[in-house]
Amino acid sequence: MSTPDATPATTVSDAHPRFAKALDEMGLQVDVRRFPEAIRTAAEAAAAVGCALSQIVKSLIFEADGVPVLVLMDGSSRVDVELVRSELGAAKVERARATVVRETTGYAIGGVPPFGHRTKTRVLADRGLLGHAEVWAAAGHPHTVFRLDPATLVELAGGTLVDVREPAA
Repeated sequence: MSTPDATPATTVSDAHPRFAKALDEMGLQVDVRRFPEAIRTAAEAAAAVGCALSQIVKSLIFEADGVPVLVLMDGSSRVDVELVRSELGAAKVERARATVVRETTGYAIGGVPPFGHRTKTRVLADRGLLGHAEVWAAAGHPHTVFRLDPATLVELAGGTLVDVREPAA
């Protein structure tokens, strides 16, 4: 699904300053879109940019044996925590608390981008993200998103491609 022309293009300066700095350091220019209302769910993001729900990248922080790990998952799917646990060889994996997300990434839940974080973490990217020509992810806060081809996004995030999606019901 293509992005509607009615969605106003904005500049990288609309991104969170830490994320804008990361983009600059990578020499990457992306189309950042800013919205007047916070976009807190994948469904809201898809509706705002006019794309399929599966084209939204969720940047989710989990703790594997107490160590933060970032999982990149498409917006229409859920992470299978057992598959993440197995992939990492961890005894226990659980969703990170909001304080851990902010401490690890420097961003609040709902605005976590796939890279440009405060600390370096291991990144698992679900292989299903590669099924699209372009995907959209948060640009540092809940009012902004950016688009990029998924292979480049995974590479910039330092992600390892894995299969960690919950099976369809």
